[in-house]
Amino acid sequence: MLALAVQNLVSPPVLFFGIGLGASLGRSDLSVPEAIARFLSLYLLISIGFRGGAEVAHQGLTPTLALALVAGVVLSAGLPFIAYALLRYGAGLDHINAAAVAAYYGSISAVTFVAVTGVLTQLALPFDGYMIAVAAAMETPAIFSALVIARSGQARTARELSGGFLREIALNGSIVALLGAFAVGYLTGERGMTSLKPFLLDAFPGFLCVFLLDMGLIAGRGLRDGWRSLSPAVAGFALVMPLIGAAFAALSAWLIGLSAGSTAILMTLGASASYIAVPAAMRLALPAANPAIALTLSLGLTFPFNLILGIPLYIAAARMIAD
Repeated sequence: MLALAVQNLVSPPVLFFGIGLGASLGRSDLSVPEAIARFLSLYLLISIGFRGGAEVAHQGLTPTLALALVAGVVLSAGLPFIAYALLRYGAGLDHINAAAVAAYYGSISAVTFVAVTGVLTQLALPFDGYMIAVAAAMETPAIFSALVIARSGQARTARELSGGFLREIALNGSIVALLGAFAVGYLTGERGMTSLKPFLLDAFPGFLCVFLLDMGLIAGRGLRDGWRSLSPAVAGFALVMPLIGAAFAALSAWLIGLSAGSTAILMTLGASASYIAVPAAMRLALPAANPAIALTLSLGLTFPFNLILGIPLYIAAARMIAD
């Protein structure tokens, strides 16, 4: 595991993330233009979605895929309740902010998913392409769980579960890009993969490096500006909750019988925290929550932890579980 951690630390994507983080903390004027950052996000989502669809078309629909989807949904819906209990009764965070942060930690980070698939590819450790479908399925259940948690303290939450709100979640850009690309990959299969290989596969590592440079800049700003909102106990939650989520995901993967690579992905998804889909939903449903708390935890602490230490740990554990 130590060798894997060192290997991950000196990989180009992680090093570019470190450059961005250091530059931001040092108040450098380095920046990635917003239009380019949005393009990189879209590219990464389309790439992993298309590859997942093409892989499912190659392998076919199986009972294991169905079980993995169920496990992902259950994890996403259940983890917010654990996160809320830790934040509310362990760290002393107020009810609304604890519910909002819980949604972040039940949902998943698409970028962390991209990072773990990149590491697995470098290690030549195979994983099932349908895990992209599992990732997409884990985006939204946590949002509904967080609203259930918040309902006791905010009566208007029930009214937020309107058709417009549900539509807003279902048509979230990251979900549409992931599932849309997955569908295209599934429909075109090997033929589509061959024609798009130079763009979606060969160029992927370079685009990932630039994107993680931008993520490092954003994470640095969160740590620099948002640390005042965090108590030591709340900050510690951002390092403990990923391990709890990964442990439940590991148990699920073992029960299903997933391969080592797919187990590592499910563990990483369980350990990750959203900072794209959930913030938009919480802004609509729980406007009283302070987004600086959740974003500083998810992007400033949990994301670097998973990228630098978590992913090597999850891969090492997955190898032992699958063996």
